[in-house]
Amino acid sequence: MPEHFDLIVRGGSVWAASAIGNDVRADVGIRGGRFAALGDLRGASADAEIDATHLAVLPGVIDSQVHFREPGLEHQEDLERGTAGAALGGVTAVFEMPNTKPNTDTAEALADKLARARGRAWVDHAFYVGATANNADHLGELENLPGAAGIKVFMGSSTGSLLVADDATLERVLAHARRRVAVHCEDEQRLIERRSLIPAQGAHVRMHPLWRDEETALRATTRLLRAARATGRRVHALHITTADEMALLRQHKDLATVEVLPQHLTLVAPDCYDRLGTYAQMNPPIRDARHQAALWAAVRDGTVDVLGSDHAPHTRAEKDKPYPASPSGMTGVQTLLPLMLDHVAHGRLTLERLVDLTSAGQQRVFGLVNKGRIAIGYDADLTLVDRAAKRTIEEKWIASRCGWSPFTGMTVTGWPVATIVRGRAVMRDDQLIGTPAGEPIRFDEALRA
Repeated sequence: MPEHFDLIVRGGSVWAASAIGNDVRADVGIRGGRFAALGDLRGASADAEIDATHLAVLPGVIDSQVHFREPGLEHQEDLERGTAGAALGGVTAVFEMPNTKPNTDTAEALADKLARARGRAWVDHAFYVGATANNADHLGELENLPGAAGIKVFMGSSTGSLLVADDATLERVLAHARRRVAVHCEDEQRLIERRSLIPAQGAHVRMHPLWRDEETALRATTRLLRAARATGRRVHALHITTADEMALLRQHKDLATVEVLPQHLTLVAPDCYDRLGTYAQMNPPIRDARHQAALWAAVRDGTVDVLGSDHAPHTRAEKDKPYPASPSGMTGVQTLLPLMLDHVAHGRLTLERLVDLTSAGQQRVFGLVNKGRIAIGYDADLTLVDRAAKRTIEEKWIASRCGWSPFTGMTVTGWPVATIVRGRAVMRDDQLIGTPAGEPIRFDEALRA
């Protein structure tokens, strides 16, 4: 009898970490939500088929840093709209951040987020637990709860009230955690000292990278690495923006993994502030061309482990406030892949490296169970891409509740045309399909604990 599958993706250029290799024309057979066969499946049948001729078939893109604002800030974003944007952008799984209202810093708050996501999340998901002085001694238990992406530390104040500003508390956090700890590196004391640089009556937003300067970032990253070394804790340095940080992190790859954002690889100061005003404001800031070049060098030489979007929406009314009353953050989960595919099209990185930064890298860094690869037995998460498609990013395409993107009007080469989560097509040709059925992500270390 010919083999039968739930779904066959036929004739695409498959990027698989397996014996067939990368960029090989092949069929992908899916059964029971998992990859069941790779290769020539012309004799097989299926309940459904997708013709992937002329398309790249990539492992499902994983965005390991998003802020979906629920609970407490649903006027900016919520789990349903945020994950809809992920699916429309070719993203099959997300890690959501803890600076909501209330903060996700207890087992009860984590359970609440998981309950809110059930039946509303379009893609698979996990939620970070925020570190505080109050919960530091219990982080080893909290990070191993089902659905926990791990522990998140804010060393400098940003959106929300989570903050671990001093070295003693930071070391307590790292000493009591067991998994890799994700950290926002800006030095709170320097931020306080430099706040006076902004005139009381306000200033142009191009002052943002002057206030939150390179030294603010480097000082915090240096402190983090010192604490990580003292406690033997693995850390994940989020959204790195400076040349000096990259040079330092290269020396500590045994303990530290590194994230960069498409925003910092694409936008450059001062142009972005002159064009976009406060819509280019985020933490850490968009910096000048020298720092951007250092980020690209770190992408190419392997210092960078993963890409994340740091999707962090605010309403237009909030962003239109005069700086510095305007909040930091921008949308990004839906544009992560189109932006990076455009960089591939322009020769700034290879598609193979992009796959590593958006799927295999997340699997390595965070120990995902059955995700991050096209391989038999893994969850059948796929992102199908038309590498030749030329599209203009339009706000009517943006699913975020805030309804805007800093990249509106940008024409890109390369576009996600289908998103498949555990064998279910949830997006085809810019349209969501079916109903939300995302599930919590599982982590190897948590299961073993």
